[in-house]
Amino acid sequence: MSRNREKHLRYVALVHRMRTLGSGLGALPVGSVLYQQDASHWLWALMILHALIWPHIAWLLSSRAETPARAERRNFLVDTILVGIWIAVMRLNLLPSSVLVAMLAMNHVSAGGWRLLARSLAVLSLSGLLTWWALGFAVQPVSTMFNIVACLPMLLSNPIWLSKVNFTLSQRVRQQNRLLDQLNRTDALTGLPNRTHWLEAVGRALQQFERNQRPATIVLIDVDNFKNINDSHGHAAGDALLRKLASVLYENLREVDTPGRLGGDEFGLVLSNTDGAHAHAVAERIRQQVEQSHIGTDSEAHAWTVSLGLAEINHAISGVGVWVRHADIALYRAKSRGRNRICGTLPAANADDLPADGMMATRAP
Repeated sequence: MSRNREKHLRYVALVHRMRTLGSGLGALPVGSVLYQQDASHWLWALMILHALIWPHIAWLLSSRAETPARAERRNFLVDTILVGIWIAVMRLNLLPSSVLVAMLAMNHVSAGGWRLLARSLAVLSLSGLLTWWALGFAVQPVSTMFNIVACLPMLLSNPIWLSKVNFTLSQRVRQQNRLLDQLNRTDALTGLPNRTHWLEAVGRALQQFERNQRPATIVLIDVDNFKNINDSHGHAAGDALLRKLASVLYENLREVDTPGRLGGDEFGLVLSNTDGAHAHAVAERIRQQVEQSHIGTDSEAHAWTVSLGLAEINHAISGVGVWVRHADIALYRAKSRGRNRICGTLPAANADDLPADGMMATRAP
């Protein structure tokens, strides 16, 4: 079964429940008027058929149709015709007729919006006028207390049920929106936050430092010779390596820290409440763990390494871009000094003003 058909069948099942409830409760005001009119047995039989049998016939027709949604639209047309007929049979009894029209309108607006409602009202008017003409334009608009009481179950139950359905649908929409937001903020390959989400975390860390002087350090990580790895071992091996690096990052971080994949083979960390020295220790654990791991099969395993650039927040940093620039310069220095090492910037008023020796570096032993 295709997913589209399965979705349509769920919709048909929902409409079936609503039609069963509406037809059953709608029989009460109609029956109250028929009782007062001392209606014939065939009218009672028609009402029972409509109330108890028609909803299930409609469900069978829709669920077995090649296009369930289109079949359900035809069922809506039948619903409308029947309501128009009953209004004429009740001789325009005011309250029962108004309740039937109102409940039909609520259901059709929920199912198809104002366009479906406009078509339904037109069909209802036509079927009602034809039936009214056949009955000699008989009119008995006064509703008795008996009619009022018969209308109460439908007046109370149908709006509550419809509100429950709408609430369920709105909850589903909110859940899908949350999932969509999560997908928009997550890298599909590694499951890490993407660049946009990671930069937001950098901004929050900067704001906390400006308000409360809380230390924080960002780390940029780059896989050494990643292009050669892809060329030599294939993109599948490269993807496996990136996923492995993501798992290494998660293993060495706390819940308050934020890792992210910034694009390609570049990753970033936001280490909250962490000064440069402690961030360096975290970076060294990551570097060593990567160096000791391998890609490929046991018979053909290959070592790989990463380079890391650190930048601790300080009062000279005036924004997210400047802070990331500090870490990027440190990462560039680590790559230029032979890779597989950690470099970190010393405080400077602007990343472009960093001196050539304004760096601290740790290389692999």
